[in-house]
Amino acid sequence: MSRILGVIFFITAASFNLSAQNINEKIKATSKTQLPPFPAVPARLPIDSVSMGDWESFPEIKLDIPITDGPFKPTWESIEKNYPGEPAWLREAKFGIWVHFGPQAVGESGDWYARKLYTPGTKAYNNHLRKYGHPSKTGYKEVLRDWNPTKLDPSKLTKIYKDAGARFLMIQGVHHDNYDMWNSHYQPWNSVNIGPRRDLIGEWAKACRTNGMHYGVTFHHEYTWWWWQTAFGSDTIGDKKGIPYDGNLTLADGKGKWWEGYDPRLLYGIDLREYKGVAQEAASRWNPAPAGIFSNHLDYAKWYATRWALRMMDVVEHYDPDFIYTDGTVQGPFTGNGTGTGLKADAMQTVIADYYNRTLKTRGEVNAFSIVKFRKKTNGTVNTEESGIPADIKTDQPWIAEVPVGDWFYEPGFTYDSGMMIRYIIEAIARDGNAAVCISILPDGSLDEGSQKMLREVGIWMRRNSEAVYGSHAWVMPGEGEKVNGKLKMLPPGALTRRQAEFKFGPQDFRFTLGKNGALYAFCMTVPVSGTQLTIKSLGTDSKYLSRQVRSVTLLGNSGKLQWKQEADGLSITCPPDMPFATSVVFKID
Repeated sequence: MSRILGVIFFITAASFNLSAQNINEKIKATSKTQLPPFPAVPARLPIDSVSMGDWESFPEIKLDIPITDGPFKPTWESIEKNYPGEPAWLREAKFGIWVHFGPQAVGESGDWYARKLYTPGTKAYNNHLRKYGHPSKTGYKEVLRDWNPTKLDPSKLTKIYKDAGARFLMIQGVHHDNYDMWNSHYQPWNSVNIGPRRDLIGEWAKACRTNGMHYGVTFHHEYTWWWWQTAFGSDTIGDKKGIPYDGNLTLADGKGKWWEGYDPRLLYGIDLREYKGVAQEAASRWNPAPAGIFSNHLDYAKWYATRWALRMMDVVEHYDPDFIYTDGTVQGPFTGNGTGTGLKADAMQTVIADYYNRTLKTRGEVNAFSIVKFRKKTNGTVNTEESGIPADIKTDQPWIAEVPVGDWFYEPGFTYDSGMMIRYIIEAIARDGNAAVCISILPDGSLDEGSQKMLREVGIWMRRNSEAVYGSHAWVMPGEGEKVNGKLKMLPPGALTRRQAEFKFGPQDFRFTLGKNGALYAFCMTVPVSGTQLTIKSLGTDSKYLSRQVRSVTLLGNSGKLQWKQEADGLSITCPPDMPFATSVVFKID
Protein backbone atom coordinates (compact mmCIF):
# COMPACT_ATOMS: atom_id res chain seq x y z
CA MET A 1 0.00 0.00 0.00
CA SER A 2 1.38 3.43 -0.92
CA ARG A 3 1.87 5.94 1.81
CA ILE A 4 -0.85 7.90 -0.01
CA LEU A 5 -3.28 5.69 1.91
CA GLY A 6 -1.37 6.10 5.13
CA VAL A 7 -2.18 7.88 8.32
CA ILE A 8 -3.38 11.43 7.77
CA PHE A 9 -1.78 14.01 10.02
CA PHE A 10 -3.71 17.11 10.99
CA ILE A 11 -2.36 20.60 11.52
CA THR A 12 -3.84 22.58 14.38
CA ALA A 13 -3.87 26.34 14.70
CA ALA A 14 -1.80 25.98 17.84
CA SER A 15 0.97 24.13 16.04
CA PHE A 16 0.98 26.06 12.78
CA ASN A 17 -0.47 29.38 11.71
CA LEU A 18 -3.38 28.50 9.42
CA SER A 19 -3.85 32.14 8.48
CA ALA A 20 -0.75 31.89 6.28
CA GLN A 21 -2.79 30.72 3.29
CA ASN A 22 0.01 31.22 0.77
CA ILE A 23 1.98 28.49 2.57
CA ASN A 24 -0.59 26.05 3.82
CA GLU A 25 -2.95 25.99 0.87
CA LYS A 26 0.01 25.17 -1.34
CA ILE A 27 1.07 22.38 0.99
CA LYS A 28 -2.44 20.95 1.11
CA ALA A 29 -2.69 21.07 -2.66
CA THR A 30 0.57 19.26 -3.32
CA SER A 31 1.06 16.94 -0.37
CA LYS A 32 -0.23 13.38 -0.43
CA THR A 33 0.35 13.03 3.30
CA GLN A 34 -0.21 16.15 5.39
CA LEU A 35 2.42 17.46 7.76
CA PRO A 36 2.34 15.91 11.23
CA PRO A 37 1.41 18.39 13.94
CA PHE A 38 4.19 20.02 15.90
CA PRO A 39 3.97 18.38 19.34
CA ALA A 40 3.64 20.20 22.62
CA VAL A 41 7.10 21.06 23.96
CA PRO A 42 7.73 21.43 27.70
CA ALA A 43 9.36 24.60 28.98
CA ARG A 44 13.13 24.37 28.92
CA LEU A 45 14.78 23.51 32.19
CA PRO A 46 18.01 25.25 33.29
CA ILE A 47 20.96 24.78 30.97
CA ASP A 48 23.03 21.65 31.68
CA SER A 49 20.60 20.41 34.34
CA VAL A 50 19.42 17.15 32.73
CA SER A 51 21.41 14.03 31.84
CA MET A 52 20.87 12.43 28.45
CA GLY A 53 19.02 9.11 28.55
CA ASP A 54 21.05 5.94 28.00
CA TRP A 55 20.99 5.24 24.28
CA GLU A 56 22.18 1.65 24.49
CA SER A 57 19.30 0.40 26.66
CA PHE A 58 16.69 2.61 24.97
CA PRO A 59 14.37 0.47 22.78
CA GLU A 60 14.33 1.41 19.10
CA ILE A 61 11.16 3.31 18.23
CA LYS A 62 9.20 2.05 15.23
CA LEU A 63 7.92 5.05 13.30
CA ASP A 64 5.27 3.03 11.46
CA ILE A 65 5.26 5.27 8.40
CA PRO A 66 3.39 3.74 5.44
CA ILE A 67 5.82 2.85 2.65
CA THR A 68 5.56 1.77 -0.97
CA ASP A 69 4.56 -1.88 -1.35
CA GLY A 70 7.30 -4.35 -2.20
CA PRO A 71 9.67 -6.97 -0.82
CA PHE A 72 11.69 -4.52 1.25
CA LYS A 73 10.50 -4.08 4.83
CA PRO A 74 11.85 -1.40 7.19
CA THR A 75 14.44 -3.66 8.82
CA TRP A 76 18.13 -4.11 8.09
CA GLU A 77 17.53 -7.85 7.77
CA SER A 78 14.97 -7.39 4.99
CA ILE A 79 17.10 -4.80 3.19
CA GLU A 80 20.16 -7.06 3.22
CA LYS A 81 18.17 -10.09 2.11
CA ASN A 82 16.49 -8.41 -0.87
CA TYR A 83 19.12 -5.99 -2.17
CA PRO A 84 20.63 -7.29 -5.45
CA GLY A 85 24.08 -5.73 -4.98
CA GLU A 86 26.20 -2.91 -6.35
CA PRO A 87 24.65 -1.31 -9.45
CA ALA A 88 26.73 -1.83 -12.60
CA TRP A 89 26.66 1.89 -13.31
CA LEU A 90 28.49 2.73 -10.06
CA ARG A 91 31.31 0.32 -10.91
CA GLU A 92 31.55 1.97 -14.33
CA ALA A 93 31.37 5.57 -13.08
CA LYS A 94 34.37 5.83 -10.71
CA PHE A 95 34.45 9.66 -10.66
CA GLY A 96 31.81 12.17 -9.65
CA ILE A 97 31.34 15.78 -8.59
CA TRP A 98 29.99 16.69 -5.15
CA VAL A 99 27.59 19.64 -5.65
CA HIS A 100 27.73 20.85 -2.05
CA PHE A 101 25.90 24.13 -2.54
CA GLY A 102 23.24 26.13 -0.74
CA PRO A 103 22.57 29.42 1.01
CA GLN A 104 25.49 28.97 3.40
CA ALA A 105 27.79 29.86 0.50
CA VAL A 106 26.84 33.52 0.90
CA GLY A 107 28.77 33.69 4.18
CA GLU A 108 32.03 33.11 2.28
CA SER A 109 33.21 31.47 5.51
CA GLY A 110 33.68 27.83 4.52
CA ASP A 111 31.65 25.06 6.11
CA TRP A 112 28.95 25.42 8.79
CA TYR A 113 28.37 29.14 8.30
CA ALA A 114 24.77 28.96 9.54
CA ARG A 115 25.79 27.49 12.89
CA LYS A 116 28.90 29.57 13.37
CA LEU A 117 27.26 32.91 12.62
CA TYR A 118 25.82 32.56 16.14
CA THR A 119 29.27 31.92 17.63
CA PRO A 120 31.10 35.18 18.45
CA GLY A 121 34.73 35.30 17.43
CA THR A 122 34.34 33.02 14.42
CA LYS A 123 34.92 34.12 10.84
CA ALA A 124 31.27 33.37 10.11
CA TYR A 125 30.05 35.60 12.96
CA ASN A 126 32.24 38.50 11.84
CA ASN A 127 31.28 38.11 8.19
CA HIS A 128 27.61 38.01 9.15
CA LEU A 129 27.92 41.20 11.17
CA ARG A 130 29.42 42.99 8.14
CA LYS A 131 26.91 41.65 5.62
CA TYR A 132 23.67 41.39 7.58
CA GLY A 133 24.00 42.84 11.06
CA HIS A 134 23.63 41.30 14.47
CA PRO A 135 22.01 37.82 14.64
CA SER A 136 19.55 38.99 17.28
CA LYS A 137 17.82 41.02 14.55
CA THR A 138 18.99 39.56 11.24
CA GLY A 139 19.82 35.90 11.54
CA TYR A 140 19.93 32.97 9.19
CA LYS A 141 16.30 33.32 8.20
CA GLU A 142 17.23 36.66 6.56
CA VAL A 143 20.09 34.91 4.76
CA LEU A 144 17.48 32.56 3.32
CA ARG A 145 15.17 35.42 2.41
CA ASP A 146 17.88 37.25 0.46
CA TRP A 147 19.62 34.26 -1.11
CA ASN A 148 19.23 34.31 -4.89
CA PRO A 149 22.00 32.57 -6.89
CA THR A 150 21.05 34.19 -10.20
CA LYS A 151 23.99 32.65 -12.06
CA LEU A 152 23.23 29.09 -10.98
CA ASP A 153 22.63 27.12 -14.19
CA PRO A 154 22.45 23.36 -13.46
CA SER A 155 22.37 22.50 -17.16
CA LYS A 156 25.54 24.48 -17.89
CA LEU A 157 27.32 23.16 -14.80
CA THR A 158 26.37 19.56 -15.53
CA LYS A 159 27.93 19.88 -18.99
CA ILE A 160 31.11 21.31 -17.42
CA TYR A 161 31.26 18.42 -14.95
CA LYS A 162 30.61 15.85 -17.67
CA ASP A 163 33.37 17.36 -19.81
CA ALA A 164 35.68 17.00 -16.80
CA GLY A 165 35.02 13.27 -16.84
CA ALA A 166 32.45 13.00 -14.05
CA ARG A 167 29.87 10.24 -14.41
CA PHE A 168 27.68 11.08 -11.42
CA LEU A 169 26.71 14.07 -9.26
CA MET A 170 26.07 14.16 -5.53
CA ILE A 171 23.64 17.06 -5.07
CA GLN A 172 22.89 18.62 -1.71
CA GLY A 173 19.18 18.43 -0.96
CA VAL A 174 19.21 19.79 2.58
CA HIS A 175 22.19 20.63 4.77
CA HIS A 176 22.29 20.88 8.56
CA ASP A 177 20.64 24.29 8.15
CA ASN A 178 17.28 22.52 7.63
CA TYR A 179 16.47 24.37 4.38
CA ASP A 180 15.07 22.12 1.64
CA MET A 181 16.33 22.82 -1.88
CA TRP A 182 13.22 21.48 -3.58
CA ASN A 183 9.47 21.97 -3.67
CA SER A 184 9.23 20.34 -0.28
CA HIS A 185 5.89 19.04 0.93
CA TYR A 186 7.03 18.82 4.54
CA GLN A 187 9.25 21.85 5.08
CA PRO A 188 7.89 25.33 4.27
CA TRP A 189 11.42 26.74 4.68
CA ASN A 190 12.43 25.73 1.17
CA SER A 191 13.88 27.19 -2.03
CA VAL A 192 10.50 27.49 -3.72
CA ASN A 193 8.89 29.49 -0.90
CA ILE A 194 11.86 31.51 0.35
CA GLY A 195 14.94 32.83 -1.43
CA PRO A 196 15.38 32.04 -5.12
CA ARG A 197 11.84 30.64 -5.49
CA ARG A 198 13.21 27.83 -7.63
CA ASP A 199 12.91 24.07 -7.38
CA LEU A 200 16.65 23.53 -7.42
CA ILE A 201 16.64 19.74 -7.07
CA GLY A 202 14.12 19.64 -9.89
CA GLU A 203 16.48 21.70 -12.06
CA TRP A 204 19.46 19.49 -11.24
CA ALA A 205 17.45 16.32 -11.88
CA LYS A 206 16.37 17.57 -15.30
CA ALA A 207 19.93 18.62 -16.19
CA CYS A 208 21.33 15.24 -15.20
CA ARG A 209 18.73 13.26 -17.11
CA THR A 210 19.20 15.43 -20.19
CA ASN A 211 22.98 14.97 -20.09
CA GLY A 212 23.00 11.26 -19.27
CA MET A 213 24.45 11.85 -15.82
CA HIS A 214 23.59 9.71 -12.79
CA TYR A 215 22.78 11.71 -9.70
CA GLY A 216 21.93 11.36 -6.04
CA VAL A 217 20.50 13.68 -3.42
CA THR A 218 22.18 14.21 -0.05
CA PHE A 219 20.42 14.78 3.26
CA HIS A 220 22.13 16.25 6.32
CA HIS A 221 19.12 17.35 8.39
CA GLU A 222 19.45 14.65 11.02
CA TYR A 223 22.03 16.92 12.68
CA THR A 224 19.70 19.90 12.84
CA TRP A 225 18.31 19.51 16.33
CA TRP A 226 21.69 19.66 18.06
CA TRP A 227 23.49 21.59 15.32
CA TRP A 228 21.28 24.69 15.67
CA GLN A 229 21.62 25.14 19.43
CA THR A 230 23.90 28.14 18.89
CA ALA A 231 20.88 30.07 17.56
CA PHE A 232 19.27 29.97 21.02
CA GLY A 233 22.15 31.76 22.72
CA SER A 234 23.25 35.38 22.92
CA ASP A 235 26.44 37.42 23.05
CA THR A 236 28.19 37.11 26.39
CA ILE A 237 30.10 40.39 26.11
CA GLY A 238 29.70 43.75 24.35
CA ASP A 239 26.75 46.06 23.78
CA LYS A 240 24.53 43.16 22.62
CA LYS A 241 25.26 41.05 25.69
CA GLY A 242 22.26 38.97 26.73
CA ILE A 243 20.06 39.91 23.77
CA PRO A 244 18.67 36.59 22.45
CA TYR A 245 19.54 35.49 18.92
CA ASP A 246 16.67 34.98 16.52
CA GLY A 247 16.43 31.24 17.17
CA ASN A 248 14.42 32.24 20.25
CA LEU A 249 11.64 33.81 18.17
CA THR A 250 8.16 32.28 18.11
CA LEU A 251 5.54 31.96 15.42
CA ALA A 252 3.61 34.83 17.03
CA ASP A 253 6.66 37.11 16.76
CA GLY A 254 6.34 36.98 12.98
CA LYS A 255 3.01 38.76 12.83
CA GLY A 256 3.33 41.68 10.44
CA LYS A 257 6.85 40.73 9.41
CA TRP A 258 8.15 39.21 6.17
CA TRP A 259 8.25 35.75 7.72
CA GLU A 260 4.70 35.78 9.05
CA GLY A 261 3.30 32.26 8.96
CA TYR A 262 6.70 30.58 8.92
CA ASP A 263 7.33 28.91 12.27
CA PRO A 264 10.97 29.47 13.36
CA ARG A 265 10.85 26.09 15.10
CA LEU A 266 10.54 24.40 11.72
CA LEU A 267 13.87 25.98 10.78
CA TYR A 268 15.90 26.17 14.00
CA GLY A 269 14.25 23.39 15.97
CA ILE A 270 13.82 23.83 19.71
CA ASP A 271 16.09 24.74 22.62
CA LEU A 272 17.60 21.52 23.98
CA ARG A 273 20.37 23.06 26.06
CA GLU A 274 18.91 21.67 29.30
CA TYR A 275 20.74 18.42 28.49
CA LYS A 276 24.25 18.25 29.90
CA GLY A 277 26.94 19.02 27.35
CA VAL A 278 24.66 20.29 24.58
CA ALA A 279 25.41 23.98 25.13
CA GLN A 280 29.11 23.32 25.52
CA GLU A 281 29.37 21.26 22.33
CA ALA A 282 27.26 23.79 20.43
CA ALA A 283 30.06 26.28 20.95
CA SER A 284 32.72 23.82 19.76
CA ARG A 285 34.25 23.80 16.30
CA TRP A 286 32.60 20.57 15.23
CA ASN A 287 31.43 18.25 18.00
CA PRO A 288 27.89 16.84 18.12
CA ALA A 289 25.92 16.71 21.34
CA PRO A 290 26.90 13.99 23.83
CA ALA A 291 25.56 10.50 23.11
CA GLY A 292 22.14 9.83 24.54
CA ILE A 293 18.40 10.28 24.27
CA PHE A 294 16.47 13.54 24.64
CA SER A 295 14.31 11.81 27.25
CA ASN A 296 12.19 14.86 28.16
CA HIS A 297 11.25 15.38 24.51
CA LEU A 298 10.25 11.96 23.22
CA ASP A 299 7.10 13.21 21.48
CA TYR A 300 9.09 15.90 19.73
CA ALA A 301 11.88 13.44 18.91
CA LYS A 302 9.48 11.01 17.25
CA TRP A 303 7.85 13.87 15.35
CA TYR A 304 11.27 15.07 14.24
CA ALA A 305 12.39 11.63 13.04
CA THR A 306 9.08 11.12 11.22
CA ARG A 307 9.36 14.43 9.42
CA TRP A 308 13.03 13.68 8.65
CA ALA A 309 12.00 10.47 6.91
CA LEU A 310 9.02 11.95 5.06
CA ARG A 311 11.21 14.66 3.52
CA MET A 312 13.57 12.06 2.07
CA MET A 313 10.66 9.95 0.84
CA ASP A 314 9.25 13.09 -0.79
CA VAL A 315 12.41 13.50 -2.89
CA VAL A 316 12.46 9.82 -3.84
CA GLU A 317 8.86 9.98 -5.01
CA HIS A 318 9.12 13.17 -7.05
CA TYR A 319 12.70 13.19 -8.38
CA ASP A 320 13.65 9.49 -8.74
CA PRO A 321 17.34 9.85 -7.77
CA ASP A 322 19.91 7.15 -8.54
CA PHE A 323 21.03 7.18 -4.91
CA ILE A 324 20.38 8.88 -1.60
CA TYR A 325 22.94 9.95 0.99
CA THR A 326 22.80 10.56 4.73
CA ASP A 327 25.60 12.25 6.62
CA GLY A 328 27.00 11.00 9.91
CA THR A 329 29.83 9.33 11.76
CA VAL A 330 28.21 6.23 13.28
CA GLN A 331 26.09 3.29 12.08
CA GLY A 332 23.29 5.50 10.82
CA PRO A 333 20.85 8.25 11.67
CA PHE A 334 18.92 8.12 14.93
CA THR A 335 21.12 5.63 16.73
CA GLY A 336 21.29 7.72 19.89
CA ASN A 337 25.05 7.92 19.50
CA GLY A 338 27.57 10.23 17.78
CA THR A 339 25.98 12.37 15.10
CA GLY A 340 22.84 10.23 15.48
CA THR A 341 22.32 11.34 19.05
CA GLY A 342 18.92 12.22 20.54
CA LEU A 343 16.72 9.26 19.59
CA LYS A 344 16.90 5.63 18.54
CA ALA A 345 14.45 4.91 15.72
CA ASP A 346 14.05 2.92 12.50
CA ALA A 347 13.90 6.05 10.32
CA MET A 348 16.79 5.04 8.04
CA GLN A 349 15.45 1.54 7.44
CA THR A 350 12.03 2.99 6.65
CA VAL A 351 13.43 5.41 4.08
CA ILE A 352 15.60 2.79 2.39
CA ALA A 353 12.80 0.20 2.22
CA ASP A 354 10.44 2.73 0.66
CA TYR A 355 13.18 3.87 -1.75
CA TYR A 356 14.02 0.40 -3.03
CA ASN A 357 10.38 -0.67 -3.30
CA ARG A 358 9.55 2.49 -5.23
CA THR A 359 12.60 2.07 -7.49
CA LEU A 360 11.60 -1.53 -8.20
CA LYS A 361 8.08 -0.38 -9.01
CA THR A 362 9.09 2.50 -11.31
CA ARG A 363 12.24 1.07 -12.94
CA GLY A 364 11.60 -2.65 -12.79
CA GLU A 365 14.86 -3.20 -10.90
CA VAL A 366 16.77 -1.85 -7.93
CA ASN A 367 19.72 -0.20 -9.67
CA ALA A 368 20.03 2.42 -6.93
CA PHE A 369 21.86 2.56 -3.61
CA SER A 370 21.86 4.32 -0.26
CA ILE A 371 24.93 5.93 1.24
CA VAL A 372 24.87 5.63 5.02
CA LYS A 373 28.07 7.38 5.86
CA PHE A 374 30.62 5.18 7.67
CA ARG A 375 28.13 2.36 8.25
CA LYS A 376 29.60 -1.11 8.71
CA LYS A 377 29.36 -3.58 5.83
CA THR A 378 25.67 -3.90 5.00
CA ASN A 379 24.24 -5.24 1.75
CA GLY A 380 22.12 -2.37 0.50
CA THR A 381 24.34 0.50 1.60
CA VAL A 382 27.41 2.21 0.18
CA ASN A 383 30.07 3.69 2.41
CA THR A 384 32.22 6.80 2.17
CA GLU A 385 35.70 7.88 3.15
CA GLU A 386 35.64 11.62 3.89
CA SER A 387 38.85 13.47 2.99
CA GLY A 388 40.97 10.36 3.43
CA ILE A 389 41.62 7.15 1.53
CA PRO A 390 42.33 3.70 3.01
CA ALA A 391 45.94 2.59 2.88
CA ASP A 392 44.95 -0.81 1.53
CA ILE A 393 42.56 -2.13 -1.08
CA LYS A 394 38.98 -2.12 0.22
CA THR A 395 36.59 -4.56 -1.46
CA ASP A 396 34.25 -5.53 1.36
CA GLN A 397 31.61 -3.05 0.15
CA PRO A 398 31.28 -0.32 -2.49
CA TRP A 399 32.63 3.02 -1.31
CA ILE A 400 33.17 6.58 -2.42
CA ALA A 401 36.04 8.78 -1.33
CA GLU A 402 34.71 12.31 -0.86
CA VAL A 403 36.72 15.49 -0.48
CA PRO A 404 36.31 19.24 -0.98
CA VAL A 405 38.68 21.53 -2.80
CA GLY A 406 39.35 24.03 -0.02
CA ASP A 407 36.19 23.48 2.03
CA TRP A 408 32.63 22.25 1.68
CA PHE A 409 31.31 25.78 1.17
CA TYR A 410 33.05 28.63 -0.58
CA GLU A 411 35.44 31.12 0.93
CA PRO A 412 38.12 33.17 -0.82
CA GLY A 413 41.65 31.88 -1.17
CA PHE A 414 41.16 28.26 -2.22
CA THR A 415 43.93 26.55 -4.19
CA TYR A 416 42.76 25.20 -7.55
CA ASP A 417 45.08 22.53 -8.90
CA SER A 418 44.12 19.75 -11.31
CA GLY A 419 47.07 17.64 -10.22
CA MET A 420 45.80 17.16 -6.68
CA MET A 421 42.33 16.28 -7.99
CA ILE A 422 43.70 13.70 -10.42
CA ARG A 423 45.98 12.12 -7.83
CA TYR A 424 43.10 11.90 -5.36
CA ILE A 425 41.05 10.04 -7.97
CA ILE A 426 43.96 7.70 -8.71
CA GLU A 427 44.49 6.93 -5.02
CA ALA A 428 40.80 6.01 -4.68
CA ILE A 429 40.40 3.81 -7.75
CA ALA A 430 43.67 1.99 -7.05
CA ARG A 431 42.00 0.75 -3.84
CA ASP A 432 38.75 -0.21 -5.60
CA GLY A 433 36.84 2.91 -4.64
CA ASN A 434 35.17 5.80 -6.40
CA ALA A 435 35.95 9.48 -5.93
CA ALA A 436 33.59 12.44 -5.55
CA VAL A 437 35.20 15.89 -5.40
CA CYS A 438 33.45 19.06 -4.24
CA ILE A 439 34.39 22.24 -6.09
CA SER A 440 32.60 24.93 -4.12
CA ILE A 441 30.26 27.11 -6.13
CA LEU A 442 30.37 30.88 -5.62
CA PRO A 443 27.50 32.54 -3.74
CA ASP A 444 25.92 33.70 -7.03
CA GLY A 445 25.81 30.13 -8.35
CA SER A 446 28.76 30.30 -10.74
CA LEU A 447 32.20 28.71 -10.83
CA ASP A 448 35.19 31.03 -10.78
CA GLU A 449 37.81 30.78 -13.51
CA GLY A 450 40.23 28.88 -11.28
CA SER A 451 37.67 26.12 -10.78
CA GLN A 452 36.79 25.98 -14.46
CA LYS A 453 40.43 25.80 -15.56
CA MET A 454 41.06 23.01 -13.06
CA LEU A 455 38.08 21.04 -14.36
CA ARG A 456 39.13 21.49 -17.98
CA GLU A 457 42.55 20.09 -17.20
CA VAL A 458 41.05 17.14 -15.32
CA GLY A 459 38.85 16.46 -18.35
CA ILE A 460 41.87 16.35 -20.69
CA TRP A 461 43.58 13.83 -18.42
CA MET A 462 40.45 11.70 -18.01
CA ARG A 463 39.82 11.46 -21.75
CA ARG A 464 43.39 10.37 -22.39
CA ASN A 465 43.37 7.76 -19.65
CA SER A 466 39.70 6.76 -19.50
CA GLU A 467 40.24 3.05 -20.16
CA ALA A 468 42.34 2.82 -17.01
CA VAL A 469 39.65 4.49 -14.91
CA TYR A 470 36.06 3.72 -15.89
CA GLY A 471 34.84 0.28 -14.92
CA SER A 472 38.17 -0.59 -13.34
CA HIS A 473 38.91 -2.80 -10.34
CA ALA A 474 41.79 -2.77 -7.94
CA TRP A 475 44.68 -5.06 -8.82
CA VAL A 476 46.29 -7.32 -6.21
CA MET A 477 48.07 -4.34 -4.64
CA PRO A 478 47.31 -0.59 -4.78
CA GLY A 479 50.78 0.51 -5.81
CA GLU A 480 54.48 0.65 -5.14
CA GLY A 481 57.07 3.32 -4.51
CA GLU A 482 58.57 5.34 -1.70
CA LYS A 483 57.70 4.24 1.82
CA VAL A 484 57.00 6.50 4.79
CA ASN A 485 57.18 4.79 8.19
CA GLY A 486 57.01 1.47 6.39
CA LYS A 487 53.87 2.34 4.44
CA LEU A 488 53.34 3.41 0.85
CA LYS A 489 53.58 7.18 0.52
CA MET A 490 50.14 8.61 -0.30
CA LEU A 491 48.53 11.94 -1.04
CA PRO A 492 48.01 13.56 2.39
CA PRO A 493 44.52 13.30 3.92
CA GLY A 494 42.24 16.28 4.40
CA ALA A 495 40.63 18.84 2.13
CA LEU A 496 42.47 19.48 -1.12
CA THR A 497 44.55 22.57 -0.42
CA ARG A 498 47.99 23.95 -1.22
CA ARG A 499 49.45 21.11 0.87
CA GLN A 500 48.12 18.50 -1.55
CA ALA A 501 48.90 20.64 -4.60
CA GLU A 502 52.57 20.92 -3.60
CA PHE A 503 52.96 17.31 -2.47
CA LYS A 504 55.66 15.59 -4.53
CA PHE A 505 55.76 12.11 -6.01
CA GLY A 506 58.71 10.68 -7.90
CA PRO A 507 59.11 8.44 -10.96
CA GLN A 508 59.33 5.42 -8.66
CA ASP A 509 55.75 5.97 -7.37
CA PHE A 510 53.08 3.90 -9.14
CA ARG A 511 49.43 2.97 -8.66
CA PHE A 512 47.60 0.10 -10.38
CA THR A 513 44.14 -0.71 -11.70
CA LEU A 514 42.75 -3.65 -13.62
CA GLY A 515 40.67 -2.43 -16.55
CA LYS A 516 37.37 -3.96 -17.60
CA ASN A 517 39.22 -5.12 -20.75
CA GLY A 518 41.48 -7.29 -18.60
CA ALA A 519 44.59 -5.12 -19.05
CA LEU A 520 46.73 -3.96 -16.16
CA TYR A 521 47.35 -0.22 -15.88
CA ALA A 522 50.25 1.39 -14.06
CA PHE A 523 49.85 5.06 -13.15
CA CYS A 524 53.16 6.85 -12.65
CA MET A 525 52.26 9.52 -10.08
CA THR A 526 54.31 12.16 -11.90
CA VAL A 527 55.45 12.92 -15.45
CA PRO A 528 59.04 11.70 -15.87
CA VAL A 529 61.54 13.55 -18.02
CA SER A 530 61.89 12.30 -21.60
CA GLY A 531 64.20 9.30 -21.82
CA THR A 532 63.85 8.40 -18.13
CA GLN A 533 64.09 4.68 -17.46
CA LEU A 534 61.33 3.59 -15.09
CA THR A 535 61.29 0.35 -13.18
CA ILE A 536 58.11 -1.23 -11.87
CA LYS A 537 59.41 -3.75 -9.38
CA SER A 538 56.10 -5.52 -8.85
CA LEU A 539 56.06 -6.62 -12.51
CA GLY A 540 59.38 -8.49 -12.70
CA THR A 541 59.50 -12.11 -13.85
CA ASP A 542 60.24 -13.20 -10.29
CA SER A 543 57.21 -11.30 -9.02
CA LYS A 544 54.57 -13.31 -7.20
CA TYR A 545 51.88 -10.96 -8.51
CA LEU A 546 51.92 -11.90 -12.22
CA SER A 547 50.58 -15.17 -13.61
CA ARG A 548 52.24 -14.73 -17.03
CA GLN A 549 54.95 -12.73 -18.72
CA VAL A 550 54.31 -9.24 -20.05
CA ARG A 551 53.61 -9.26 -23.79
CA SER A 552 53.20 -5.56 -24.57
CA VAL A 553 53.55 -2.13 -22.96
CA THR A 554 52.02 1.07 -24.31
CA LEU A 555 51.76 4.62 -23.00
CA LEU A 556 48.23 6.02 -23.14
CA GLY A 557 48.18 9.11 -25.31
CA ASN A 558 51.36 8.15 -27.14
CA SER A 559 51.18 6.52 -30.59
CA GLY A 560 54.83 5.44 -30.81
CA LYS A 561 56.39 2.21 -29.63
CA LEU A 562 58.05 2.03 -26.24
CA GLN A 563 61.33 0.46 -25.30
CA TRP A 564 60.71 -1.93 -22.44
CA LYS A 565 62.13 -5.08 -20.93
CA GLN A 566 60.85 -7.44 -18.28
CA GLU A 567 63.57 -8.78 -16.06
CA ALA A 568 63.64 -10.71 -12.83
CA ASP A 569 63.67 -7.62 -10.64
CA GLY A 570 61.15 -5.49 -12.51
CA LEU A 571 59.62 -4.17 -15.70
CA SER A 572 61.86 -1.47 -17.19
CA ILE A 573 60.28 1.17 -19.44
CA THR A 574 62.09 3.99 -21.24
CA CYS A 575 60.02 7.14 -21.59
CA PRO A 576 59.70 8.39 -25.19
CA PRO A 577 61.35 11.61 -26.43
CA ASP A 578 58.06 13.47 -26.45
CA MET A 579 56.26 13.68 -23.10
CA PRO A 580 53.53 16.37 -23.51
CA PHE A 581 51.62 15.25 -20.42
CA ALA A 582 50.58 16.63 -17.04
CA THR A 583 50.29 15.18 -13.53
CA SER A 584 50.49 11.46 -14.27
CA VAL A 585 51.24 9.11 -17.17
CA VAL A 586 49.56 5.72 -17.52
CA PHE A 587 51.04 2.56 -18.99
CA LYS A 588 48.88 -0.24 -20.37
CA ILE A 589 50.42 -3.62 -19.71
CA ASP A 590 49.25 -6.84 -21.41
